[in-house]
Amino acid sequence: MPRSQRNDNFIDKTFTVIADLILKILPVSKKTKEAFAYYRDGMSAQSEGEYAEALENYYEALRLEEDPYDKSYTFYNIALIHTSNGDQTKALEYYRQALDLNPKMPQALNNMAVIYHAQGEQAAEQGDMEMAEALFDQAAFYWKQAIRLAPDNYIEAQNWLKTTGRSKLDILI
Repeated sequence: MPRSQRNDNFIDKTFTVIADLILKILPVSKKTKEAFAYYRDGMSAQSEGEYAEALENYYEALRLEEDPYDKSYTFYNIALIHTSNGDQTKALEYYRQALDLNPKMPQALNNMAVIYHAQGEQAAEQGDMEMAEALFDQAAFYWKQAIRLAPDNYIEAQNWLKTTGRSKLDILI
């Protein structure tokens, strides 16, 4: 039984009913509807911390989905799971895949910056300042891109860029 049919959460049930109604009205292919159902079930499982189930659903959604924009969000959610599980290398791979399909996704850019920043802090704690600076530069690179796309967001990142002397942003260009 699909997760959407066994979900007890009122909000999830409401979302499922509304999404199903919209899909019935819109002229989309059966394959697109199936992809969305797997994506929706993946989101539901992810919200409950059922990451293995969420990944299974997301991978199936990716197999069926044809729209690059929709695929980008599936890749993004897969990256979030790998981030939560501490697998930063895989998370970065999936964030990159999301950005390849949708370069205007500031949240993916921000999350990549957060990972590089954390790795930089870890390198600094281990005394490898050269590696730390390189990782901090990577974080700055991605935060600058995220800020260009969403200038009112990521205030902490903007402050960090300023306090570290990395704030020479060309946001307005």
